[in-house]
Amino acid sequence: MADLTQYTGTWTIDPTHTRLGFVARHAMVTKVRGAFTEFSGSLTLDGANPSASSAEVTVQMASVDSGTADRDAHLTSPDFFNVEAFPTMTFTSTAVKQDGDEFVLVGDLTIKDVTRPVEIEVELDGIVTDPWGNTRAGFAGETEISRKDFGLTWNVPLDGGGVLVSDKIKIQLDVSATKSA
Repeated sequence: MADLTQYTGTWTIDPTHTRLGFVARHAMVTKVRGAFTEFSGSLTLDGANPSASSAEVTVQMASVDSGTADRDAHLTSPDFFNVEAFPTMTFTSTAVKQDGDEFVLVGDLTIKDVTRPVEIEVELDGIVTDPWGNTRAGFAGETEISRKDFGLTWNVPLDGGGVLVSDKIKIQLDVSATKSA
């Protein structure tokens, strides 16, 4: 088992070097990838007792970037995220489970004022001192949610069967955080 004491402390998520991404099936035959570009968050980690660790993240939903302006406009509309009424998505951890060097971050994900529990499998990618003297840690995580569970129900049936947008959405996280205390 890895020595986790170096992770102990308060960390600030660095949005410049972090990707909060998602993947959805489109028309049942391909995948659309996107990410949110404006967010903030912090981690409080206890290397001696990982179950005492916590995380909080707030995402500005209008910052969605799927690589296509028309699709992004649709995603921010009332059909999907309705950013005028629900400008943020939040995640607040409720527990950290550890099995050897593997971790699961358990918490509440809120989208459009609907809160559901999620479990995110997390990998610790390491710690370095960057050229500016900051202690920087990397984390990767992934989970899958049902968008319908969060009131994201817009869809179009396809003539050959199936629907335009998958219900299952994969959330992929590549987090870089700097130690603040």
